[in-house]
Amino acid sequence: MRDAGIAEEHVYVDKRTGTNMDREGLTALLGFARPGDRINVLTWDRLGRNMRETLNLVHDLTERGIFLRTLGDKLAVDTSEPGPGTDMAIALLAMFAQMERIYMLERAAGARAAKEARGLPTGRPAKLNATTRAGVAQRIKDGAIPEQVAAELGISPWRAVPLSDWYLRSPRGKRETYWPASWKHQLPSGP
Repeated sequence: MRDAGIAEEHVYVDKRTGTNMDREGLTALLGFARPGDRINVLTWDRLGRNMRETLNLVHDLTERGIFLRTLGDKLAVDTSEPGPGTDMAIALLAMFAQMERIYMLERAAGARAAKEARGLPTGRPAKLNATTRAGVAQRIKDGAIPEQVAAELGISPWRAVPLSDWYLRSPRGKRETYWPASWKHQLPSGP
C-alpha cells in the first residue's frame, strides 16, 4: 500500500478472514469512506471470499459514490471506470475468491483425514508443553498475575490458566464458568 502512495493512517487491516463482512478493519474503512473516495485493495480476495457479499458491497459502495481499485491482481479492476468489462472482472474475481476458499477448506479437510488415518495428531501444535504448563500453573497458584505470566510466554491469559480452574461443578451437576481466585483483583466488588 505504501508503494501505491497510501498514507499509513489510511491503511485498514483485518486479522480475520474475508469469509464474512463483519470485520473490524472493514467496518472502520466503510465508516471513514466518503463519496468520491477510492478504496484500494491489494487483491480482490482480500475484500471478501463470499461472492454474494462481495458483489453487494461493491454495489453499495458504488451507489454511495465510493470506488474500488485492486493493486495486485493480474486482472486490474477500477470501479471508477464503469462498464460491462469492469462488471465481468469483478464477478470473475469474486467467484475465484469464493472457489479458492471452498478448495482451501476441502484441502484442509483432506489433510486432516489423512493425518487421522495415520494416527497422527491434527490441529495446531500446542503452544505450551506439559512441563511449561505445570510451571505456569504453579506460578499462578503462588500468586503471579496470569496476564503477566502470559505476556512473558507470548500467549493469551486464557491459555495461562489451566482449564480445570475455569470450571466448577455446580450443585445441579452442570459446568459453570467462574473466575479463578488468582484473578480476584480484577473482579468488581459485590454489593
